Amino acid sequence: MSLLIVSLDNTILNVALPSIQRDLHTSVSGLQWTVDAYTLVLASLLMLSGSTADRVGRRRTFQVGLVIFTAASLLCSLAPGLGWLVVARMLQAVGGSMLNPVAMSIISNTFTDPRERARAIGVWSGVVGISMAAGPIIGGALVESAGWRAIFWLNVPIGLAALFLTRRYVPESRAPRARRVDPVGQGLVIVLLVALTYAIIESPNLGWTSPVVAGCAAAALGALLGLLWYEPRRADPLIDLRFFRSAPFSGATVIAVAAFAGLGGFLFVSSLYLQDVRQLDPLHAGLFMLPMAVMALLTAPVSGRMVASRGPRTPLLLAGAALCASAVLQALTYSEHLPVSLLVVAYLLFGTGFGLVNAPITNTAVSGMPRAQAGVAAAVASTSRQTGQSLGVAVIGALMAGEVHTDAAAFTDAARTAWWIIAGCGAAVLVMGTLTSGRWARATAQRTAKRLAAEETKETVNV
Repeated sequence: MSLLIVSLDNTILNVALPSIQRDLHTSVSGLQWTVDAYTLVLASLLMLSGSTADRVGRRRTFQVGLVIFTAASLLCSLAPGLGWLVVARMLQAVGGSMLNPVAMSIISNTFTDPRERARAIGVWSGVVGISMAAGPIIGGALVESAGWRAIFWLNVPIGLAALFLTRRYVPESRAPRARRVDPVGQGLVIVLLVALTYAIIESPNLGWTSPVVAGCAAAALGALLGLLWYEPRRADPLIDLRFFRSAPFSGATVIAVAAFAGLGGFLFVSSLYLQDVRQLDPLHAGLFMLPMAVMALLTAPVSGRMVASRGPRTPLLLAGAALCASAVLQALTYSEHLPVSLLVVAYLLFGTGFGLVNAPITNTAVSGMPRAQAGVAAAVASTSRQTGQSLGVAVIGALMAGEVHTDAAAFTDAARTAWWIIAGCGAAVLVMGTLTSGRWARATAQRTAKRLAAEETKETVNV
């Protein structure tokens, strides 16, 4: 249920973007911040929330997240202007950061058998498909009948029901050894993500040579170098760089960034194209995206079973090929009057690829890691997803910023470039899936797991 409200909120919001733009009189960069203010805060806090849950209790942290997310959703619906909406979305993200990685940690500690865990993750990931299937239609119907503010009302009853069920059924769990807070690492992560995204989003308006954009780019680079220097020197780092000695874990991180950058760009371009170029109302725009969502719903549990029986290689290769094919098809054919049949085929391919990619990312992130660090490992994977989506919206939005208010031909010309970028994201999934799922990669994962378990046992004994 927590994954449902977080994912549903995202898909519904994309359908509502043109309505928000008209009602609040905002620019494309304003729309980008409506999406990215949430994903940036979420990405910045996921690892902190994961380690906090391991320390103070996963159920307790999860419940706090549900309360904050539900209350912030209500505030979003009451926002009188863009600034208030962005702030409420940031508060939503604070609560959201305590949901998905903590839920994954709860699953990892409940299903200890690798096959059972892979199947459970497949079912859990299938909720993303449900939200993607229901989100555009529900969002379109709500926007059409009651306005864009109604899309946030939906989170309130689901959040309250999830809170009640959590209190009744979810057991409390903690890591055997509490990890200390890393304020310096947390600050560097925030600077890195915010500065990089701000530079990308505002570059069309200010120019890459402006002092503000150049300063943000320099700050992002400095924060990245600071993380690489500082984190290995801490006993309990926010980002445990030892995880990245595992080739599958590193590959899963890159794949998550690429796949979700593709998703962010896909939703952003498609929503504007269907409503601003093809002149569809929100409900019919949502129905147009239904083929993509249905395929994501159907293939997610299949991917979980494939990971359980054959490992992550096959679903990753199929996912990369499908994502790349969808984007290339649209890059070659995109126009104001693109035949509906081609659009449906492209959406079916994208949904297939996205549905297949989630389970191997999540399973690779938590498999082989000590259960005591399940929250941190899952949070790295979730952070990669949100970072990818933020960058996808920022890059594609910056590309489209100058073309939304011009004629349809200019929009589709810019969109074709955007689809080539998304095709590159699919190709990255394909290449990294090939390189990081073979025998050599599995050997690095086994060595990393043994080393982490030995070091964790030693630290626990010393304490």
